[in-house]
Amino acid sequence: MPVDFDFGGDVVLVTGAGGALGSAVCEAFDAAGATVCGADVVTPESEDFLLDPDVVDFYQGDFTDEDDVADTVEAIVDEHGGLDYLVTVAGTWRGGTPVEETDVDTFDFLFDVNLKTMFLASKHALPHLRESASDDDRAGIVSISARSSLEGGEGDGLYRATKAGVRILTETIAEENLGEVRANAVMPSVIDTPMNREMMPDADFEEWVDPGDIAQVIVFLCSEAASVTSGAAVPVYGEA
Repeated sequence: MPVDFDFGGDVVLVTGAGGALGSAVCEAFDAAGATVCGADVVTPESEDFLLDPDVVDFYQGDFTDEDDVADTVEAIVDEHGGLDYLVTVAGTWRGGTPVEETDVDTFDFLFDVNLKTMFLASKHALPHLRESASDDDRAGIVSISARSSLEGGEGDGLYRATKAGVRILTETIAEENLGEVRANAVMPSVIDTPMNREMMPDADFEEWVDPGDIAQVIVFLCSEAASVTSGAAVPVYGEA
């Protein structure tokens, strides 16, 4: 049964907007009537940018750089009068080697892209989200953790650690902002994206979850229907 959400008048910032999941989130909020601000280090001119730029107000920025994050958030607030929701999608996967064979550059890269981007976006968005919450009691953050963050595993321990960090930081933000800004995470397993199909061509794609289905859960978590939900890490891996 289809569910309709109304985010008319709300401003949403989605990081990693040009990727498969980020673009699906932008499209879902656009369909729900929100003003969608999409941020990405990749520009719409890149062949890796999957989102129709007409769906969003696009802001290029490196969300591992605090100055870029601060400037982007302030620009959005100045141009749109506020910020109501943040969805931190920016992230990536690396793996294939045990810890003793993994170089420190990979460590730095994964923690920067997966965890630091979420931290910086949340840090700079929170004052504006609190202001929105005081006006109409509607404000929230949704971040992307992972099913694999729940346990260690061979070959991609650093990725798992970063996504566990996202989950714990989400719980912390929820606790620090009780009654003001809700914060939740979703935990995908393997998402059906062009990159994952290329990396795992022999896998059964039917077991993977479509980005659009995950986007609908994210929209729900920002909606009034989830007004009593904060600090949660929601499984979005279907039956995989």
